[in-house]
Amino acid sequence: MEIILSYFSDFTPRQIEQFKMLGPLYNEWNSKINVISRKDIDSLYEKHVLHSLSIAAVFDFKPGSTVIDIGTGGGFPGIPLAIYFPEVQFHLVDSISKKLKIVNAVADASGISNITTQHIRAEEIKNRHFDYAVSRAVAPLKDLWHWSKPLLKKKKKVIEEDELLPGLICLKGGDLALEIQESGTRPRIMPISDIYKEDSFYEKHVLYVTR
Repeated sequence: MEIILSYFSDFTPRQIEQFKMLGPLYNEWNSKINVISRKDIDSLYEKHVLHSLSIAAVFDFKPGSTVIDIGTGGGFPGIPLAIYFPEVQFHLVDSISKKLKIVNAVADASGISNITTQHIRAEEIKNRHFDYAVSRAVAPLKDLWHWSKPLLKKKKKVIEEDELLPGLICLKGGDLALEIQESGTRPRIMPISDIYKEDSFYEKHVLYVTR
């Protein structure tokens, strides 16, 4: 938990309590349903929570925004972002129902009320649109963009200064040159090592793709 507070300080007491609860809750649930590797569960706050919050370090979702987390797994990046942005609505989807069981249990126990979940593949979602899609290394960028593009709201004709356009924001690692080329997109790329000093974030990036 201390590693979170070393980078983010403007939290309410409720947010701090919610972040503190994540450690015990994930330890308890991961012993029943293994969604986080054994070696990573001890580094939950660095490798999962802080990693997820790199999106919040770069982007500011305005109150009332809607965000879909594609392939959320055990709830990353959706759960940490939902705590960080309590006035933003997050919809966490995954094709494996047991993972969403953990997401729902963690959200309920920690009082995160701005999360909904759905057991579905992103490409099967119809007639719903969101301001942003987020995802953490669940598929190649080409697939993530193919799935998320139909779910994103259309860009408004009049854009305010510094307004964050509807788009896909994903967490990726390694050499991304070929993956980006194959995706046919031109993402904005932000190295997470510019945000955090820990070695685990070397060659990890936040990517942002708009229509």
